[in-house]
Amino acid sequence: MIIAGIVVVLILAWVAYHLRNYPERHAVDKFLTALQQNKTEAAYGILMSDPNWKQHPEKYSKYPYGEFYTDWGPAGEWGIIKSHHVDCSYSSGSGVLVQATINGRSEHAYVWVDKSDKSIHASPDVIDCGNWWGWLTE
Repeated sequence: MIIAGIVVVLILAWVAYHLRNYPERHAVDKFLTALQQNKTEAAYGILMSDPNWKQHPEKYSKYPYGEFYTDWGPAGEWGIIKSHHVDCSYSSGSGVLVQATINGRSEHAYVWVDKSDKSIHASPDVIDCGNWWGWLTE
């Protein structure tokens, strides 16, 4: 009975640890889903963590919607997004680095999600999540 209890506690601890980045991974999935559905304005709202961004676009003058559309729209680096998958994540400090596969390409997209407001930013860093040990310990 004691051994079974210890095993259950260890499994629950592993599940809790493995799902700790779920909110940030979900934010990236919502963002990419909006782009896949060609809802770029909604995707921009998710990126900025502000669904009402149109009411005060001057607040986002550092990365305006036009620049976002150039980067993430049909003519952007990833083209028209037809499919996506959030692969893995790595928590570090105030945010989470998330890797996603877009359109089945071998190169991955990496974004940084702020833990406090779930805003999404470009990430210069990359992570490697291609092995089972990384998935197990992620």
